[in-house]
Amino acid sequence: MRHYTILRILLAGFFLYFAWPYIPEASSNLELTFWGAWLTFFLVVMGANFATLLQISRPPVMEQEELKARNTDNY
Repeated sequence: MRHYTILRILLAGFFLYFAWPYIPEASSNLELTFWGAWLTFFLVVMGANFATLLQISRPPVMEQEELKARNTDNY
């Protein structure tokens, strides 16, 4: 299910593409705090998705493939 990870990376990059021109225009302290928090969240999202893509960490539970073992009754 690597395609979900790639789609999340592309979506985060798309959001950064639209946000990047507005970041240097921040003038007040509140705006700087918002963009700092937004960029921090962006880096966390990108790092987690790259870790999943490079198989450094396990994918989310919904994306893990379940191995179905054959259940036999051995007495």
